[in-house]
Amino acid sequence: MVDYRKTMDAFVASSTLSPRLIRPSPPNKIAVSGMATNEVTVSVLLDHGALVNKTNGRVRLRCNYCGKEVSGYSRLKQHLGGGMRGEVTPCFKVPEDVKVQMESRLPRTKKAHVNNSRQGKNEAVLDFHHHGTLVDGVKRRVRCNYCGEEINSYSLFLYHLVRIDEYVVACNKVPEDVKVHMRNKLLPDTRKQHEHREVLQWSDSSSSLMKDSSSDDYSPDESSSSWTRDSSSDDSSPDEASVDVRYHATVLDTKKGRVRCNYCAKEMNNYTRFRQHLGGIRGHVSPCVEVPEVIKVQMRKYSLRALSRKRKHSVVVEYSGSDQVDEKLQVLHNPETVNEEVAEDDSPRQTQRCVGRFFFANGIDFSAANSSTFEKMIHALVGGGSTAYKVPSCDDLKGWILEGELKAMREHVQEVVCSWGSTGCSILLDGWTDDKGRNMINFIVDSPQGPIFMKSADFSDSIGDVDAMISLLSGVIEEIGVQNVVQIVTYTTGGSMEAVGKQMTEKYKSIFWTVCASHCIGLMLEKIGMLGTERGVLGKAKTITKFIYSHETVLKLMKEHTLGFDLVSSSRIRSMMPFLILETIEFQKNNLRKMFISPEWKNLTLASTADGRMVADLVTGESSFWAEVEMLLKASTPLIRALHLLNGEDSRPQLGYIYRTMGRVKETIKKMYEGRKAEYQPFWTVIDGIWDDQLHSPIHAAGYYLNPGLFYFKDFYADNEVKAGLLCCIVRIVEDEREQDLIALQFDEYRKASGAFGDGDAVDQRAKIAPAKWWSLYGGECPELQRFAIRILSQTCTGALRYGLKRSLTEELHMKKGRNCLEQKRLTELTFVHHNLQLQNLPASNSHYTDIFLEPIDPMDEWIGGSGMVEKAAKQNGNV
Repeated sequence: MVDYRKTMDAFVASSTLSPRLIRPSPPNKIAVSGMATNEVTVSVLLDHGALVNKTNGRVRLRCNYCGKEVSGYSRLKQHLGGGMRGEVTPCFKVPEDVKVQMESRLPRTKKAHVNNSRQGKNEAVLDFHHHGTLVDGVKRRVRCNYCGEEINSYSLFLYHLVRIDEYVVACNKVPEDVKVHMRNKLLPDTRKQHEHREVLQWSDSSSSLMKDSSSDDYSPDESSSSWTRDSSSDDSSPDEASVDVRYHATVLDTKKGRVRCNYCAKEMNNYTRFRQHLGGIRGHVSPCVEVPEVIKVQMRKYSLRALSRKRKHSVVVEYSGSDQVDEKLQVLHNPETVNEEVAEDDSPRQTQRCVGRFFFANGIDFSAANSSTFEKMIHALVGGGSTAYKVPSCDDLKGWILEGELKAMREHVQEVVCSWGSTGCSILLDGWTDDKGRNMINFIVDSPQGPIFMKSADFSDSIGDVDAMISLLSGVIEEIGVQNVVQIVTYTTGGSMEAVGKQMTEKYKSIFWTVCASHCIGLMLEKIGMLGTERGVLGKAKTITKFIYSHETVLKLMKEHTLGFDLVSSSRIRSMMPFLILETIEFQKNNLRKMFISPEWKNLTLASTADGRMVADLVTGESSFWAEVEMLLKASTPLIRALHLLNGEDSRPQLGYIYRTMGRVKETIKKMYEGRKAEYQPFWTVIDGIWDDQLHSPIHAAGYYLNPGLFYFKDFYADNEVKAGLLCCIVRIVEDEREQDLIALQFDEYRKASGAFGDGDAVDQRAKIAPAKWWSLYGGECPELQRFAIRILSQTCTGALRYGLKRSLTEELHMKKGRNCLEQKRLTELTFVHHNLQLQNLPASNSHYTDIFLEPIDPMDEWIGGSGMVEKAAKQNGNV
């Protein structure tokens, strides 16, 4: 293993990162004379910019006019010449003659962005810089030169100039000739019929501006770097400026046609799918929720027309619900006359696929499709008992419908996989013991693009065998790609998992082994519940609920007084359940008291029994029960609040917040006990013990340091543990020593908030957006540090438990006895579709945190009179 103890000591002793992480090296000397061979470089350096430093061939310069620092001579020229979209912000103080001079020296392909002097259909968009100033190249934000209004996206800026105020604030100072010129260029209805319109397209190695055809298989030519022309005579289509990909997306990969949406930051392959994403057309891609309505309407119209052209002369086959195939052929000779939305969303086959998706996602037995009651239900939903709609049969579900969903799911998974190269991913382990005593495990891969189910395994034969578990996990890692995996999040530290984790991190230096934060907080709650006084309080609460739920008359009376509310609720995290019940009992305190002093209670026979009197005394007496409940909830409530915060209440990846979250938990507990150390210290001891032994990881420390929403605020504190963890991550994740050195140097810019880190938008967005997204938007001037930060901050700190995947289908899959290979293959595919549909349709994050982990109560649960076997099973499953 790498011995970096000495370096770590030096690192910890300083307030900032050492510029050399691994090896000492003499400082680089700045040589200016070497630049004399390039006249432009000499001019930029001597007349318009000052050299700040030069390290390993990388030059950093400061603009003499506005003081902004940029990396490289080319970026300074771009900065002075008016800016390049997505590369560098323009200088607002540069003299006009210098700007023109620098503009003329930019390369031809890039100058197209600045000059925008091309003629044709897109002239209204391409010459926007004559009427607006680019404020943010990444967000395509433009400031109007006439009224000063700032507008997001170039297309909306055009609407602003032509004074179409339905979707954007209209400009009241734009000259009339400019308004008319823009309106003529923007609105296709003002054109002559059958006029041929030229669409100028451009792509280069950094961003593709080419428009694709309507085919899903289209991808831009890798070698294309020139303007091309495409003429069309269809005047009824949306205006080309509105549907051109380049005004709504950032192209990430020209070869694959991969783009990132400028409105919601979702990444996807294929321009056609991107237009469907903006147009809100479901089926192949999720819709954008932040796109302006005017763009959505234009994209939807354009995409539906393309779909109708593809369907021309196609055959639509409708299957019956019987075993015999009843074919109903419908040839679309004139697709233009068909309602396109109906053709896309409401076709019989599409509806049958929706029914199939319902079966697959919920794990419903296909034989239910042959039930007459199911057919009647579908016909009733269609309306009036109509028999025109053909209900999918069992064979349809396991045949063409499953094949279609499998294909769509594989495409969705491939989109997610493509994002791993930039963000990295986490492998989440979801293990349990089934009713037959088999040890099962699901492998889920989590990333900002969404979680996907990868595979499952029966590892009963590997229990206690560390080498066998390492072999199983290594196979998963190799399948994903070692370079893509940042961490493995396990569901428990029991059994041999701790030993497996140590050996895995030795085998894969760049991969961290962490324990699910939800599991660890559950352990904290469990230990708190076992403390002397706290155990007594939970025991008394259990006595109350068991008595009420064991007698029907008392249960009915209780619901009358609580207005239908239950006292008992179950949770996927078993150790959380007693405290949720205790919260409910405390919340219903007055109603329970009224119940046990009511005439209805006193008239019951149970009121005179020993158990009845004991429970009534607990609730209504002058005992210390309610005071004890209040004291215990002061410690448990902050932990439960943290559980829900980490598991979906905040949609941002929480790895960068786990340090602050646990720190706030401790401070809240201390405050709740009003600083009385004797009262809060036992809870702190429990929290610190599990944090130190199981939860804490160096990657959590790095996430805390790299989170701009915490780092730049006054209460940020980086102790030795944080600094050592950050250094550990740099050494393990970044193998190249030169890149380690660059990261160390760039940390100084991050710490001082210099360059883009200190720009207005960057400062404003520090605590508003996800940390990884902040780095992707504002960290471009420090590319090595940016790449490192995004990979860290894109990860989760919680495991698979938060997704609550159903396990019955996985258990059936691994019961192979008596099943032929074709049936086994079908069940494997069904399991893949089933789990990924669950993950794809997860509920959005919400503020009602008490609902996140709740699930139906088991009738045999000990809190309502059961034997307690449920708790034992939960511990076997690791859900403590």
